[in-house]
Amino acid sequence: MAKTILGVDIGSDSLKLALVTGNAVKKVVAVPMPHSLVKEGRVVSIEAMADLIRSAMRDNGLRCSNGALVLPNEVAFVRNVVMPSMNAEQLAYNLPYEFRDYITEELKDYSFDYAMYSDAPESGEKESQMGGGDEGFDSEETAASSSQNMELLAAAVQSALVEDSRTLFRKAGMKLVKIAPAVCSFIPLIRAIEAETHRTGEYCILDLAYRAIRMHMFRGERYIVTRLLETGLSTLDDVIAQEYSVDSHLAHTYLLTNYDDCQNKECCKEAYSNIAVELMRAVNFYRFSNPDSQLSDLWLCGGGTMLAPLKQAIEETLDLEVHQASELLSAGKTAKKGNVTIQASGIAMY
Repeated sequence: MAKTILGVDIGSDSLKLALVTGNAVKKVVAVPMPHSLVKEGRVVSIEAMADLIRSAMRDNGLRCSNGALVLPNEVAFVRNVVMPSMNAEQLAYNLPYEFRDYITEELKDYSFDYAMYSDAPESGEKESQMGGGDEGFDSEETAASSSQNMELLAAAVQSALVEDSRTLFRKAGMKLVKIAPAVCSFIPLIRAIEAETHRTGEYCILDLAYRAIRMHMFRGERYIVTRLLETGLSTLDDVIAQEYSVDSHLAHTYLLTNYDDCQNKECCKEAYSNIAVELMRAVNFYRFSNPDSQLSDLWLCGGGTMLAPLKQAIEETLDLEVHQASELLSAGKTAKKGNVTIQASGIAMY
């Protein structure tokens, strides 16, 4: 019988929860995040965040004892690694050295884990370690047993953050059973849709978040790269604040409620256009760096999907077919708030 897991995605602007059994999304919830409770991807107060999670679960009738956490991009290192075939013990010793050019602190202060790509050449066990076991960063499955190389998606995160995450979930009344970086949340969704459609393609998944916009590139389930655009939805708050002579917090409320049809003001349309042009440049750079790319589709997720004029500007500027990321879910086209909670759903399936 499939286990029920509550996927948790803690953003700077909202908390997203997804109750998932197997690959079926039962219910999703998104609630506003109190101001300054999350800074640079880190929870400022574990107690306050645990209270928020418990309240959101209680108010929305969510019951679950097992939780999965999306690690924000700001706090995790992720990279593709090709290594000689080795067992789990050997891999545990060698994997940290794959990050020595990325991590400036002591490697001993970090936890490292990996997931083997399911379409990699046969090389022994292929079980995902990053999302498997009791907790993603504690699995001890055998990595490989043949002489072939292993193709891995590897991750590193500060051990103290993993411990804080355990504490957070315990205080929220759950056991943390999965923890993985944000990009990992899209992999089970891509696997599912490719199994359904019997095709392999390129995926550009655009996370229209509050503080920044991230363009995640995949070739099939294989993660390629993430491009960061430091212009997020907060830019729209700034232009609305200037237009109405209000503070940024009230301007954000105006944006979400479309007060006075502010989403269609000329100042916002200019901001949409600027965002779309930056995205076009990022796509063009990706194609230049990957001459064999046949990228044709773009999948939108995050809070920005609720802004129809922004979606329209992206469609008009980029030569890509634009989809809602919730279409990657089995009930995606009708799932309420599916675009906003897509990463919470994916991490529970990982």
